[in-house]
Amino acid sequence: MASKKKIVDEVPGWIRVFEDGTVDRTWTGTPEMEPLLKPVSPHEEFKNGVAVRDQIIDPKTGLAVRIYVPEMKNNVQTKAKIPLILHLHGGGYCICQPDWSLYYHFNTRLVSSVQAVLVSVYFRLAPEHRLPVAVEDSYTALLWLRANARGELSDKWLTSYADFNRVFLVGDSSGGNLVHQVAARAGFDDIEPLKLRGGIAIQPGFISDKPSKSYLEIPENPLSTREMMKKFMSLAVPIGSTGEDPIVWPVGPQAPPLTTLKLPPMLVLVAEMDLLRDYQLEYCEEMKKAGKEVEVSMNDGMSHSFQFNKLAIETDPEMAAQANKMIEVIVSFINRNWSGY
Repeated sequence: MASKKKIVDEVPGWIRVFEDGTVDRTWTGTPEMEPLLKPVSPHEEFKNGVAVRDQIIDPKTGLAVRIYVPEMKNNVQTKAKIPLILHLHGGGYCICQPDWSLYYHFNTRLVSSVQAVLVSVYFRLAPEHRLPVAVEDSYTALLWLRANARGELSDKWLTSYADFNRVFLVGDSSGGNLVHQVAARAGFDDIEPLKLRGGIAIQPGFISDKPSKSYLEIPENPLSTREMMKKFMSLAVPIGSTGEDPIVWPVGPQAPPLTTLKLPPMLVLVAEMDLLRDYQLEYCEEMKKAGKEVEVSMNDGMSHSFQFNKLAIETDPEMAAQANKMIEVIVSFINRNWSGY
């Protein structure tokens, strides 16, 4: 009888790392959470107001994206191109996929509300692929958009629907960190004819070795604990690195000064009862001090990633109102930032 593999690290419920380096991400937590984690198959016909397709963009690494296009409102067909969103998912760089139900439902609503094409990146996960791999894969996706904009490639949905002159980055939790990193890198690169009009960081996963007041005092919930956040960070950062790594703490002493970065206008959405709230607000203050354009929107009484709890949103009027507010703020930001920076 084969011996059972030894677990050397884990985030209970989410991920188990074995001594041979393999990883098991089978959900072992509360059954109520499981429906949100189930993959939703792509469908090129319109359902729920969107059509969805998966596409490999780098055969060498297997890097893929999920592309959404909206059904035109009121069935009005138009030849006008619509904004393009590059979406970077959360999960502490260690879990989650763009095809999970929670992302499908959120992105479907976002795409329909904004009337935009959305490209979500299946970047490689830690700890098998530690940072900066998630940044590299996310930036590769931006360069794939650039290749389509230049006519070097011709993805049928992008060329038919997307306005490469109106590109926005959107990411939640650790994906919010990726928004900052991709935007900063794009500022030093030639991404023409793409025009990066804004970055939208939803409850970004900023954290440092120095505990903030919100991190110490806000009550935990089963899906957002201090131990979980620290463990994901330790599994994601390069071996030997710390919580001051610039990717997880972009305003820390190891990060490049914000004044040296060329960044588009940024929108940061903060949840009042998020353990990471004060880190997010500190980031916004440092951005303002550096002369960067940053807008902050607070979801009162909400916790980290509340917008993905579909069942609660359907049954809790206050949570539904806050989810509506989030979408409205994002739509307004995109509509106000088509003119560039």
